[in-house]
Amino acid sequence: MEIGIIGLGAMGREIARNLVAAGHTVTAWNRSGGNVDGVRIVETPAQALQADIALTMLADDQAIRSVLLDANPLYQARPGLVHVVASTISVAFARELMEIHRAAGIAYVAAPVLGRPDVAAKGDLNVLAAGAPAALKKVMPALEVISKHVWDMGDEPPTAYAAKIACNMMIAMAIEAMAEAVVLTETNGLSRERFFELILGTLFGSRPYQTYSSNIIRSEYQPGFKATLGLKDLRLAREAATAAARVLPMLDAVHYRMRDAVDAGFGDRDWSAIAKFTIDHG
Repeated sequence: MEIGIIGLGAMGREIARNLVAAGHTVTAWNRSGGNVDGVRIVETPAQALQADIALTMLADDQAIRSVLLDANPLYQARPGLVHVVASTISVAFARELMEIHRAAGIAYVAAPVLGRPDVAAKGDLNVLAAGAPAALKKVMPALEVISKHVWDMGDEPPTAYAAKIACNMMIAMAIEAMAEAVVLTETNGLSRERFFELILGTLFGSRPYQTYSSNIIRSEYQPGFKATLGLKDLRLAREAATAAARVLPMLDAVHYRMRDAVDAGFGDRDWSAIAKFTIDHG
């Protein structure tokens, strides 16, 4: 299968490598250049759309708008292309993209992913996929290469992004919960190592707790998922809540705490650095 990729950041590079290794012909465009073995780098986004499917992995709504909407390369895409947007974008923008793709005559599949670059390198992402059944069927061989599981989120792309944003909201809440628990236990003489041994072996053994408790124990926050991106996703969650006319107090609290951590200089560190901010500053 011929696959175009738009965006070769930390995630996009690993996805491209796995698709090449699986025998697909991969073409890619990246704003800042770069190379991936086996991938043909092209000069424009429109060239990456001359494929059976194109996968976009850009940072946010504005990046996609700048690259794919302002100059309208979607109207230059190969007939029959299915465009897969794997970025985490707002629910509102996903609805806008549905109309834009319909006008351009291009099938649109949402496929945001759960997993960090190290997980992407192993081909173990969880993909939250939504779109028309025929379009999903066409892109499934590529999605199966990059994932350990493809989760069917239905026919409407915005649903997949709502699910992804909700997942990231819950992870951020888990990180903050661990940080606040450390404040209580450590100030009363229990090391964080022994406390996390307790909770991982009893109440909270899920992957977010396993992954991010390790960062907190070592107080090491090398970026896997930057705090600035975590803050963006929490903002998207608040926007979705506002659009639904609902108040989510835990979301508001963790959003403000992540914002404070970014403002304190943790923006380029892993988003679990919110825990360091809480532990150090209360």
